[in-house]
Parts: sequence; C-alpha cells; structure tokens
Amino acid sequence: MILFIEMMNRIQEFLDTGGLVLSVIAAVICFMWLLIFERLFFYLHSYKTVKENIIKSWFNRSERHSWNAQHIRIAYISRASEMLKTNVTLIQCLVVLCPLLGLMGTVTGMIEVFDVMAISGSGNARSMASGVSRATIPTMAGMVGSLSGVFMVTWLQRKTKRRTEQMEDSLPMAHQ
Repeated sequence: MILFIEMMNRIQEFLDTGGLVLSVIAAVICFMWLLIFERLFFYLHSYKTVKENIIKSWFNRSERHSWNAQHIRIAYISRASEMLKTNVTLIQCLVVLCPLLGLMGTVTGMIEVFDVMAISGSGNARSMASGVSRATIPTMAGMVGSLSGVFMVTWLQRKTKRRTEQMEDSLPMAHQ
C-alpha cells in the first residue's frame, strides 16, 4: 500500500512539473489507450462471434445467386467492416491531438519563462528552470503518446483491411 501511495505521489509531482497541459495530455492518452484496448478485445474475442453469425446467416439463405442476394452479401461485408472500423478514426484523431497539446504546453511554459524574466529583470537560470520544464515535459509527453498510438492505429487499420478481405472470401458468390 505504501508503494502505491509513493507511486501516486511521484505521478502527481510529475504532472505538477508539466502544468495543466500535461494533465490534459495524460487524460487524452489514457482515453486513447482505453479505446485501443477496447478494439483489441473486439478483434481478438468478440469479432469471432460476429463473423460466425454473418457466415451462418449467409449460408442459411436458400438462394445466393440473385442480384438481391449479392447485395445482401455486400451488406453483410459492410456491417462487419464497420464493426471493425469503430473508434479507429477517433483513435487517429487522439494520436494527432497529442503533439498539438504538447506544443500548447511548450507555448504556455515559454510564456511562464518570459514572465519570470520580466519580473526578475534578468536571465536568472534558477528562476527560469520551472518554466523550461513546463515547456519541455508536455512536448515530450505529447510525442510519446502520439508515437505509441501511431503504431497501434497502423496495426488496427491493417487488421481491419485483412479481416474485411477474409470476410469477403468467407461469403462466396454463387455462380449462375
């Protein structure tokens, strides 16, 4: 329990050194990874059931070669594809937002540095140190969060494309 409290205190100190923007970046990164884990769970567990139900529905049809049946097949594939794509665009937006928030942290930190310089009237390094850390820490956090999300978004997009193609192959078109 003491270890947990100490860890939480260190995290709070880190968030304090980066200012309010760092807390916002942390919240965005947590939300992004929550969505990523939800997608991973869907891809690795839930999608199997969805795929089986769609394939079962397709093969339970008495006829699969008419114009209407082919459009029903296309609708099945589209439904599966949309289920796979759910929240991927939102995750992409959060990936793009992270470095922008880091840049905002840089600007607010530099404003703090300039305020200290205006008040103290000199370039005292000690008085500018907190502003510089407020400028660099959010930038680093935004870039790290963005990079971690970029890899996962790329993986999710590849998986979505591959599984959509597999769904197309699993629902064969009957020939006349």
